Amino acid sequence: MKIEHLTLGAYETNCYVLSDGDAARDCLVIDPGLDAGALIDFVKGRNLNPVVVVLTHGHIDHIAGVAALRAEFRDVKVHIHELDAPMLSEPHANLSVMNGMAFSTEPQDVSLQERDVIEQAGIKLLVLHTPGHTPGGICLYSQPDGAAFVGDTLFADSVGRTDFPGGSMYQLLDSVKDKLFTLPDETNVYPGHGPPTTIAREKAHNPFF
Repeated sequence: MKIEHLTLGAYETNCYVLSDGDAARDCLVIDPGLDAGALIDFVKGRNLNPVVVVLTHGHIDHIAGVAALRAEFRDVKVHIHELDAPMLSEPHANLSVMNGMAFSTEPQDVSLQERDVIEQAGIKLLVLHTPGHTPGGICLYSQPDGAAFVGDTLFADSVGRTDFPGGSMYQLLDSVKDKLFTLPDETNVYPGHGPPTTIAREKAHNPFF
C-alpha cells in the first residue's frame, strides 16, 4: 500500500491518499479536510481516480472537502460510520455553525459499523469503532501494512477533544486502550492532525495513559 499525505485547510487536517502501488490509478481518500482544492490538484496531477472517501468522523474540518470531491469525481462513494452519518447534513452537529458557516452535503453512500472491511482500489481496511471524540468515530487498520489511520481518536502524545457535543473522555480512553493499544506495537499510527507516531510510542509516552 502506498500512503501519500496532504495537510489541508485552516485546521491542518491530515488527508491520506492510499493506492495499490505506483502504477495504480484508483485510490482511496481518508478525510478530505476543510478545503479539498489541494487534494483535487494532487490527484489530478498524478492521474489518480478517487473511488472511495472514508471519513473518520463527522466534524467540519474532516468532511467539508467531500462536496468539492463529489463535484469533481462523480462516481466517488462516501463512507462514514452510521452514528456520525447525520453530521453530513446537520450544520450544528458537524460544528460548521460554530465556525461561521453552515455546511451540509448529500448523505453517505455507505454506512459503516464495527469490524466492517473496506476493500476498494486494491486497499483493504478494517473498521474499528472508536467513540469518544464523536459517537461514530472510527479508525482504519491495515494489518499487512502495519498501519492505522486514527482520525482524531489518538495523536502523538495526546488524544482527541471530548468537549464537543457527543464527546466522552471515558469512551475515548477506553477506545484507545481496547481497540488501538491491542494492535501490534510496531503499528504506524497516522492521526487526523499532527505527526505520525507508533502504538509502542504512545503506550510508553502518551500522558493520557
